[in-house]
Amino acid sequence: MQVVISVADHSHEKYAVTICNMIEEAAQLRGTGISKRKPEYIQTKIIEGKAVIALEGEKVVGFCYIESWDNAKFVANSGLIVHPDYRQTGLAKKIKTAIFELSRKKFPDAKIFGITTSLAVMKINSELGYKPVTFSELTTDEKFWKGCESCTNYDILMRTDRKMCLCTGMVCIPQNNTKQDEKPKSSQSWEQFKKFLSQQKKVFLPKGILYPKINKILKK
Repeated sequence: MQVVISVADHSHEKYAVTICNMIEEAAQLRGTGISKRKPEYIQTKIIEGKAVIALEGEKVVGFCYIESWDNAKFVANSGLIVHPDYRQTGLAKKIKTAIFELSRKKFPDAKIFGITTSLAVMKINSELGYKPVTFSELTTDEKFWKGCESCTNYDILMRTDRKMCLCTGMVCIPQNNTKQDEKPKSSQSWEQFKKFLSQQKKVFLPKGILYPKINKILKK
């Protein structure tokens, strides 16, 4: 059966509990952070038309939603999740591209940003035109950072005064992506991303233990 990716609507509210369980299970498996969300919150995103869902028949196999901060100056594509049986199939990239395009449509002037520990998501973001940045260049909206409280790494974020954590911050600025053909090539974006990580590693060398994935990424 074919997987269908679409903008979620009222008919998909019934999947909210399943989606929350998938998000929590993925966080436990990684041992790192995906902020927990309640079914009511997911339902709100679905009703507002700010979510993308991937279904194979009646089975949820992927999901992602939009959040906005600082009066919509910043937009995040959050909660990206893919069912374990459908990973390594390119589905995550298709969902991420769909939610990215939906974000551009709904918030054309906003900076799209994200923080993630996932190497796969970092690479997809690079291909979409995101640039790695320090946390100081992300939203200062307290509501966003409050969402990190349910993450297992929240204590690290607080100990460093929100300057660093296991997550890598990435931002896509509107004027950098007005035309599809103006985006940098995938390989070029990835090399730029690795260069940034290499610089960050030097800056935070004394606290290098907070970046267990850097060496792995730099070898890619």
